[in-house]
This record gives sequence, C-alpha cells and structure tokens, in this order.
Amino acid sequence: MKKSNKIMALALAAAMTAAMTAPVYAEGTISGIDDLEGKIIGVQLGTTGDIYASDYEGDEAGTVIERYNKGNDAVMALKQGKIDCVIIDEQPAKAFVEKNDDLTILEEDFTTEEYAIAVSKDHQELTESINGALAELKEDGTVDSIISNYIGDDTKGKTPYESPEDVDRSNGTLVMATNAAFEPYEYYSEEKIVGIDVDLAQAIADKLGMELEIEDMEFDSIITAVQSGKADIGVAGMTVTEDRLKNIDFTDTYTTAKQVIIVKK
Repeated sequence: MKKSNKIMALALAAAMTAAMTAPVYAEGTISGIDDLEGKIIGVQLGTTGDIYASDYEGDEAGTVIERYNKGNDAVMALKQGKIDCVIIDEQPAKAFVEKNDDLTILEEDFTTEEYAIAVSKDHQELTESINGALAELKEDGTVDSIISNYIGDDTKGKTPYESPEDVDRSNGTLVMATNAAFEPYEYYSEEKIVGIDVDLAQAIADKLGMELEIEDMEFDSIITAVQSGKADIGVAGMTVTEDRLKNIDFTDTYTTAKQVIIVKK
C-alpha cells in the first residue's frame, strides 16, 4: 500500500471510531423553548428549573430530564455532550457562561420567578418579623444596594454591605440553610460563603438583633431542614411555588429573577 493510501486508511478508521464513541445528541439544535421537546435537559435537583422542566418529562417526543445535585455538574454534562441544554437561573447561568466560552444563553427566557425566604409554618411570628425587616431594608435602599454589589458591570463590588457596629445581638442565632453553589446569590470566596442572599440574611439578622449562622447543604435538603427545625430559614435563590407552599411558608419576595436555557455555541 502506498504511504498516502495508508495515511488515508488510518484517518478513515480514526474517524469511524470517533463517530461510534461520540455522544448521541437529539436531532436539531435548540434556539428557543419550542425546541425543547425530544431533547435531553439538564437541571439542578429540586430547583425551579427542575420543577418547570418536569412538564416535558414523559411527553410523546421522548424528552428526558437529567437531574444533578449541583448546577456546575449539569453544565459540565452539557460541555461533555451528555445533555442538550441546561435550564437554570439567569445570574448563575451568566457566571457559568463567563467561565466557559463554548457555552451561550438563549435570548428567549424560559420563565420568570420571584425569590423569597422559606420559613417553617410553625414559625409565623418569625415570618412576620422578617417581613418587617425586609420592608425596612427595601425602603432604605439596602436590598437594592446589596443586589447591585453583585450584579451589574457598573455597580459590582462598589456597595458591599457592612453591619452596623452597635447591633445588640441578644435575641439569639438565626440559622440559614443554603446551597453555596449558586453565584452570585451564595458561593464560596476564599473559603467563606458570600453572595446576595448571605448579605441579605445578615442585614435581616442585624435588624432582628441576632447572630447569623450559615449551613451549607444540597438544595433539595433545604426545605426539610427548615421543616425539621435544623434551620430557621432557607435562603438560596428560592422561588415561591404552589408545591413548596404546601410544606413551608415564604416571606415577602425580595427580587425577581428568570430561568434561562444554556446551550453549546
């Protein structure tokens, strides 16, 4: 066999091997919500994306929902070709795409949602106290300032929240359950949990005269922790839904967010 023919044969064999081992994608690309049917959709377990994506599960088109404990795990599965897209909250999606230039967010939003703080149905007094603190923090601009410190190219890092020096914390400890893998709402920075929800919870604790203690756990364990009394509140970019309201109460909302779709470029 001539050298050139041998090279071509080797190249063809390599191509055939790659074709047989390559990930199997659903037919067609995803450019909007209408293209989700029949695809493999990745979500973080127990999140709003999981709840709403479940509507597609078991449809005639054969849509599959793959659930991951962490949003980053879903994103890695997308990069590896194991799934066709990821449905997740807008701000974490932006953080993932910023770090992965082979991914992009579709222009069409999947859905809009409102975030609030989860509280046990047995602690209505605490819910009312937090609502009072939230109202004050909204009125004096603290909530907007906290959010602006983490979101927005022109405002990011410019308005960090600082607790007043003269706070009397004799009212005990406020235990916050969260999932610290949800930038910019809660995430690790230099081994410390930071983010919008952390600063907001701290500001509320300051208003209530309490120490803030943060417990990091899987997202789908947060409601159980609040129900059982392991935590006083659940703050993790948590959306108010009818299903969740069957098990816990929510405070007034503190921000509006979106669920978006991440795909490979």
